[in-house]
Amino acid sequence: MNKLSLIIPVYNVEKYLERCLESVINQTFKDIEIIIVNDGSTDNSKSIIEKYVKQYPEKIKYYEKENGGLSSARNYGLKYATGEYIAFLDSDDYVEPTMYEEMYNTAKKENSDMVECDFMWEYPDKIVHDIGSFYEGKKETIEKARVVAWNKLIKREIIEREKLEFPFGLRYEDVEFFYKLVPYLNNISFVKKEFIHYVQRNNSIANTQNIRTKEIFVVLDNVIEYYKKLGIYEEYKEELEYIYVRYLLCSSLKRMCKIGDKKERKQALKETWNNINTKFPNWRKNKILKNKSLKNKYIKSNNIITYKIYCWVLHII
Repeated sequence: MNKLSLIIPVYNVEKYLERCLESVINQTFKDIEIIIVNDGSTDNSKSIIEKYVKQYPEKIKYYEKENGGLSSARNYGLKYATGEYIAFLDSDDYVEPTMYEEMYNTAKKENSDMVECDFMWEYPDKIVHDIGSFYEGKKETIEKARVVAWNKLIKREIIEREKLEFPFGLRYEDVEFFYKLVPYLNNISFVKKEFIHYVQRNNSIANTQNIRTKEIFVVLDNVIEYYKKLGIYEEYKEELEYIYVRYLLCSSLKRMCKIGDKKERKQALKETWNNINTKFPNWRKNKILKNKSLKNKYIKSNNIITYKIYCWVLHII
């Protein structure tokens, strides 16, 4: 058994792929299997991968499948993972040379179920540093964790035992996967270093908004239903209400406002407000909103009038 399995889905990223693969091939951590899943690429990605497979056959496992999206490719890679820990990396991003060695050593030293690191948003003209806060316990994890899959090491045993997968055919796949993982995380560790270059592309899924942006409703509903199924919804209701409202009034709202089709945008914004106030009619009384951060002050300031103003402003900027 390898110590770490790194799963890299690939779809039409020929411009970025070599940099990504070079960064993982040259890791100081050697006991690592690199699982590349070619998700039906139609550009030159396949030939680039084959070059690396030929050069590093002992390190790389290569699989091809029909295009099914990011979740499908990650789930496909999980079937072949043998590592004690699992990591994910998007094929347009790249990492620092000591990332997986330092994170794995921390995981072993602290017997961690999950280890998280910091990262940097890499734009064409600037770098934005993303330094996360510490959190402990499952309630704080729901409230404060950065919900991305690729800045973490996760025990494979947990993923396999609980049959956790990324939701097929939906955006915001990291949101559903992560919050379904949280109930099984008893020991979380941190390496406070920016190891990952999170490359920002104008044509990436995250930066392309259309009616599919509304899939956040489905994902959040799936999370809530999962907690109810486990019989722990009431225990975590405050935190789940908070993240539901926070997503729909913050990051997701910004995306909704960028939907190009006016009719679809108007409908999505209407559904956002209706969903919040139908599913959590007393959300303004949420205890976490009493923490006087700027974000919480903004959230609490929303009413039917200010919400429309914020939507207008976010659309034009």
